[in-house]
Amino acid sequence: MSGPIAVFDPSTLAARRRRALALGPETFLLDRVTEDLVDRLGAVKRHFAVAADLGTPGTALARQLAGSGMVGRLHSFGPAERVDVDAVIDPEMLPFAPASLDLVVSALALQTVNDLPGVLAQIRRALRPDGLLLACLFGAGTLMELREAFAIAESDTLGGISPRVAPFADLRDIGGLIQRAGLALPVTDVDRVVVRYGNPLALLYDLRRMGAANPLTDRRRTPLTRKTLTRLFEVYAERFADPDGRLRATFEIAWVSGWAPHESQQKPLRPGSAKMRLAEALQVPEGKLPGAQ
Repeated sequence: MSGPIAVFDPSTLAARRRRALALGPETFLLDRVTEDLVDRLGAVKRHFAVAADLGTPGTALARQLAGSGMVGRLHSFGPAERVDVDAVIDPEMLPFAPASLDLVVSALALQTVNDLPGVLAQIRRALRPDGLLLACLFGAGTLMELREAFAIAESDTLGGISPRVAPFADLRDIGGLIQRAGLALPVTDVDRVVVRYGNPLALLYDLRRMGAANPLTDRRRTPLTRKTLTRLFEVYAERFADPDGRLRATFEIAWVSGWAPHESQQKPLRPGSAKMRLAEALQVPEGKLPGAQ
């Protein structure tokens, strides 16, 4: 049986991350989600004895969790090009022993794994009963403006289009994957962040400093031509400029959480176990429910 399709090129991803470190990382999105993740975890009101941070760039999240009192031992795992992790891992093959963790967190890392269902299943096995996964990743609406502008610019100048912006998972699909992995009480929501730039070149430079430039296996390998780049700038300004001339770029942050099953958790009622008919609860005659034909 063949494995998952390699949408993302691991060697290119590593090169992009190394270049971001050399340029000086741009962390405004990471700073935002780090603060949000710590707040969300605080709302759980529980102490997690053993936790793992899976792939989150930088050390800000680990530092904040370590100082929060919510986590006992926190281990950071990441790819080889990261110099700030406790252990280097292949993001597709997690080294966690079964039922060894009370908490797994991850911020802006899981969107570039090729086998997200497999990774979620591995996380589920690693969680102890009533253990928590709390993560965020880029969602389907991320960079929708850049994606559209690239498609039009390449079509106009090259007679066809190539994948220039990575595909990201839809929030509903992510929720389905959480359930498929065997996690209980799944919760998903989205935070849309609109950033404004003076020109598309500033956006492209920020993406480089995030390590988020095109890592697709099937990307076009030839450099952008001046003609295509010029048309890209024109389309972006025509379609996505605010009245003051600044250009919008959307980043969709998809938040997901789920718990390893435990007998103490709430469970849905069995079909047929209700003690009152809906008509009785609404105090209407049988067959006359609101909206009934």
